[in-house]
Amino acid sequence: MIRALTNARIFDGFTWHDNSALLIDGGKVADILAMSELSPGTEQINTDGAIIVPGFIDLQVNGGGGVMLNDDQSVEGIRQICAAHAKFGTTSLLPTLITDTREITAAAIKAGLDAKVAGVPGFLGLHLEGPHLSVARKGTHHPALIRPMDDADLQSLLTIGNSFDALMITVAPENTTKEQVRALADSGFIVSLGHTNASYETAKAYAEAGARAVTHLFNAMSPLENRTPGLVGAALNTGSLFAGIIADGFHVHPASMGAALRAKRGPGKIFLVTDAMSTIGTDLTGLTLNGRQIYRKDGRLTLSDGTLAGADIDMLSSVLFAHQILGLDFEEAVRMATLYPAEAAGVEHYKGQLKAGHDADFVILNDHYSVKGTWINGKPIFTT
Repeated sequence: MIRALTNARIFDGFTWHDNSALLIDGGKVADILAMSELSPGTEQINTDGAIIVPGFIDLQVNGGGGVMLNDDQSVEGIRQICAAHAKFGTTSLLPTLITDTREITAAAIKAGLDAKVAGVPGFLGLHLEGPHLSVARKGTHHPALIRPMDDADLQSLLTIGNSFDALMITVAPENTTKEQVRALADSGFIVSLGHTNASYETAKAYAEAGARAVTHLFNAMSPLENRTPGLVGAALNTGSLFAGIIADGFHVHPASMGAALRAKRGPGKIFLVTDAMSTIGTDLTGLTLNGRQIYRKDGRLTLSDGTLAGADIDMLSSVLFAHQILGLDFEEAVRMATLYPAEAAGVEHYKGQLKAGHDADFVILNDHYSVKGTWINGKPIFTT
């Protein structure tokens, strides 16, 4: 049965539709119509003049709701992470495993496969951030767990390449070969370069081998300098590369974010990621990762030495940062959390916009941009 969310201002990802209705048929978008065009017999849900935008897509989520994937590799753990972020408008996410042991990695993959079978709302796939990174750019990753990718690692990964709607892996050229990257990309992985001191030339070569993205632009990577553009320069100057960025005001200065957005060569875009930890949706004062204490204070998460350890921000707050602090049009800020990550993940043909035939994933906002409701596959997952 077709249902209509009525009396709304709807942004479909490209265009605003005023005083309109969003039609849902099962779990899909059927149409967007002016109120005057609505059939009299259609079941209606009055939104009282709310704003409706496509659901947010987050390709880097370490945890939420008190759960870290590194600590809880279970369907219920993934369900709790997804539910915590749904309260802030995220309708699709990649639970992200920070560098860990072979056993924890295998358990996380199994949990992801089980979560897909269980149809956990909001679960899109997995992001394996490590362990094949550079110790020199380790960030919060435990150096004792970082290692080169060997043949056994590669073969294990190749068996799951097409098992999820989206599957991302962050690697450093220091601990992977171009041949391994090519094999992973060919098997369905979104290969992202990160936590690396790779040169501009090396990063370009890995992009040519199949790397598609860059993990948390500016952070834990070789910087853009006058004679050595580094991975930052490669990300901005290579059209095929997408790049995630953390918009919390701590990981990247707003001026640097603005410069990057103006400089980015397409078709690859810069998209928002939260890099969120278990603190999202809770009043936790900290957490542990690989046996180390992480402290939460004033919107920051840090190790005892001050190293940033993930982020304490949700996707709606990231969108509003891009709009209100960076000065982007609201529509473009929304696209950075919807269409662009959908394109980076290769799911733009059914997610990231409110178009007939696309998944009915959307966020209902009030005039102050607070979440009134989050719908996934045509069902209300969270309402206030």
